[in-house]
Amino acid sequence: MNTDMTRNDFRTVAREALLAAVQGLVLAIVVLPCGLAFVVLTLVSLAFVPLGIGLLTTPAVLTGVRALADTRRKLAAQWCGIHVPAVYQPLPRGGSPWTRTFVLLRDPQVRRDLLWLPVDMTAGFVTALLPALVVFYPLQGIMLAAGLWRAYVPATGESTWYLFVPVSGQGTAFLAAVLGVAILAVGWRRTPRLLAAHFRLTRAVLGGDAELAERVRVLTETRRDAVDTSAAELRRIERDLHDGAQARLVAMGMDLGTVEMLVERDPAQAKKLIAQARRNSAEALEELRDLVRGIHPPVLAERGLGDAVRALALRLPLPAEVTVELPGRADAPVESAAYFAVSEVLTNAVKHAGADRIWIDVHHADGRLRVTVTDNGRGGAVIGAGSGLAGVERRLGTFDGVLAVSSPAAGPTMVTMEIPCALS
Repeated sequence: MNTDMTRNDFRTVAREALLAAVQGLVLAIVVLPCGLAFVVLTLVSLAFVPLGIGLLTTPAVLTGVRALADTRRKLAAQWCGIHVPAVYQPLPRGGSPWTRTFVLLRDPQVRRDLLWLPVDMTAGFVTALLPALVVFYPLQGIMLAAGLWRAYVPATGESTWYLFVPVSGQGTAFLAAVLGVAILAVGWRRTPRLLAAHFRLTRAVLGGDAELAERVRVLTETRRDAVDTSAAELRRIERDLHDGAQARLVAMGMDLGTVEMLVERDPAQAKKLIAQARRNSAEALEELRDLVRGIHPPVLAERGLGDAVRALALRLPLPAEVTVELPGRADAPVESAAYFAVSEVLTNAVKHAGADRIWIDVHHADGRLRVTVTDNGRGGAVIGAGSGLAGVERRLGTFDGVLAVSSPAAGPTMVTMEIPCALS
């Protein structure tokens, strides 16, 4: 059994080494001509910009450079699992050639693409060729020992070189074969790493600060969403106060003013107005409690997210099973975001899913708070404009959280929410 495992391991490593060598060789063959062609085209196109011709050709050339860079990004992900980020600025629609050209030239990602071309032609070519050299060059040394040396060594007795070994006869050809086998034995397991080095170089030049730029973009969007959400929440509170508790308190004040005038002349009517004022005060108090509960539920503040989610489940009109594994409490803003996100998901499930049972799982692992809500409804839930899930996604995004939805047409629907946080 161990022999079979060793044989399988050898075959796997050999297959990976040969695949990396072939992939590197293909890259090396393509890198130099493509890079040289685009460098020449870019320089010529930019040189003709003052004449106006370059305004028409430069966007097309730069689009080709982007396509070449995107292909390399795709190969890096498929062949070596290396992600090369890219953040291109959008082009203006219907802009003039002058505008398109200079928007492209001002784009930091486009400038990184242009800087990558000469690097790829030189260091990129070498790093792409290395895996093929490690695998295929030792074969030449072995073939020299098999008699190929006679085709290289003329009858005059001159020698041919295999690395630092001068091959002039069968003996030195054997030395070349030994050197080739040594190179192959040392390097063949490292061939995939050599290919990965090529793509790491690509990431270092093409990626640059793209991840930082993308991070800034995401933070800008989430900050805008947070501001919009806060403004909408403030307007809701103001509207609820104006239309609810405030109106009842005004009516109660008017009733009490009337009672003051009627208390001596018409005690019976005064008692009715007092009873009405009492009802108004009770209803205003209830509305204020509901409003406060909508801002930050007392059970959430006092007992934490787990019990708050259990309280949500108890108010549902259908059976819900809740599992909570939280060894501590998250920060109050995180708990609040998770609570209202769960509340929105549960509301959607009750209104639209047609489910008859819901499962809620809340736990914390690997520095992330994860909440999963599953229902056995009809499915078909999507994240999009006008969807309640889009609002949940924006709410979680404020805390670098993510939302994932699995909802096939026939159900079930599983909504997973994750927020990075620490528990105390």
